[in-house]
Amino acid sequence: MARKALKFASWTSVALAASGGFLYSNKYLDPNDFGAIRVGRAVATVHLRSARRLCDLCCANRGTFIKVGQHLGALDYLLPEEYTSTLKVLHSQAPQSSMQEVRQVIREDLGKEIQDLFLSFDDTPLGAASLAQVHKAVLRDGRTVAVKVQHPKVQAQSSKDILLMEVLALAVKQLFPEFEFMWLVDEAKKNLPLELDFLNEGRNAEKVAQMLKQFDFLKVPRIFWELSTKRVLLMEFVEGGQVNDREYMERNRIDVNEISCHLGKMYSEMIFVNGFVHCDPHPGNVLVRKHPDTGKAEVILLDHGLYQVLTEEFRLDYCHLWQSLIWMDMEGVKKYSQRLGAGDLYPLFACMLTARSWDSVNRGISQAPVTSSEDLEIRNNAANYLPQISQLLNHVPRQMLLIFKTNDLLRSIEATLGTRASASSFLNMSRCCVRALAKHNKKNACSFFRRTQISLSEALNLWQISLHELLLRVKGLRLPRWVSALLCWLFPVSL
Repeated sequence: MARKALKFASWTSVALAASGGFLYSNKYLDPNDFGAIRVGRAVATVHLRSARRLCDLCCANRGTFIKVGQHLGALDYLLPEEYTSTLKVLHSQAPQSSMQEVRQVIREDLGKEIQDLFLSFDDTPLGAASLAQVHKAVLRDGRTVAVKVQHPKVQAQSSKDILLMEVLALAVKQLFPEFEFMWLVDEAKKNLPLELDFLNEGRNAEKVAQMLKQFDFLKVPRIFWELSTKRVLLMEFVEGGQVNDREYMERNRIDVNEISCHLGKMYSEMIFVNGFVHCDPHPGNVLVRKHPDTGKAEVILLDHGLYQVLTEEFRLDYCHLWQSLIWMDMEGVKKYSQRLGAGDLYPLFACMLTARSWDSVNRGISQAPVTSSEDLEIRNNAANYLPQISQLLNHVPRQMLLIFKTNDLLRSIEATLGTRASASSFLNMSRCCVRALAKHNKKNACSFFRRTQISLSEALNLWQISLHELLLRVKGLRLPRWVSALLCWLFPVSL
């Protein structure tokens, strides 16, 4: 009974945090208003205490609770810093299973003891997450591997967690009819079984590695199928630092702008071109390193359990919507937001999608940098428009929900790296949208002339994007440096 009460308290705390109950932040207080500063400090203390309790509750209940806590920890632009900084530990330092439990899972699934399968097996996990933990080991043939082992009780516990979610969602609906959270339960029911099947994760890893093979900066660890089951996954061992670890990148001379650009290219390709999207890019699942041979920066993509497959209709509408957002086509924003289920709430939908104010959307999200006052406006609006947000999430296609989550996680990484809302990332998105729409139109063209016409239009649009990018770079350069570079190009010095 005590455990059930703890679980209910956990979900109540999570629901309150997620619903904007703690959106007041002292981050933007007037430094000259001493009364406001005292109130702000008191509020910050309450936030920190509540955040620690919420983190403890997530850790005590594990599984689904940690997954929700991980997502809340990524909402930097929405929740107070005390919550996000406290909950970020759940990305890679969640509660661990004991070695006895790890041995039991390996014995049950692989039919052998650890010492019979490996020359060495580190007792201390490299990281522990909501559903599993990862250990470093050496196979009998000398290859170093990462062994992902599912927490032994998580499968049985997850069904109970979902049931409790459903009860709480129904209770919230009865008490507050304007709030609708059943979509959250439906998504958990659909996605958790897939995430708990490590063979499915291995297949996803191989598919995305093949799909994005043109990106030499992307590393997806190879799967060792002969020693993999639904609860144990053996992968190639690859070392790196978490993508939000700026100190690691500085020590290893990795350019944060380059990493941000790589992430943007990967995800634009997944979403707009292929419609097969890795939907859990929290910092524990995205590592960076210098390639040991070439010295180039590399992105290591881990944990391939949660993917969203987009229908062609959804993907094309989403392409059109982002093209409209990037190039300030407000009629297009309205049209394609409504096609994606936003209805009359299309301004709110656009703001949620971009994490920008409606004024910035109108002025052009690629033109105006994010300001602290805009961040404050977004936080306040999130609290004020919570019923509308709930209504919107209940009406958009289910595919959109994981896209929202993915956007939140990627935006959190960009905020940490200081690269949020950069013009280059929007232009890379636009390139992918142009290519995806052209590919679709050529596939449906009925004549060679029409296909040629589409190809020429595609080439022209891509050229215009490249020209726009060049102009932005020139604008960002100081005039003397630009003149110097131009002279060196016009009159190269022979050595």
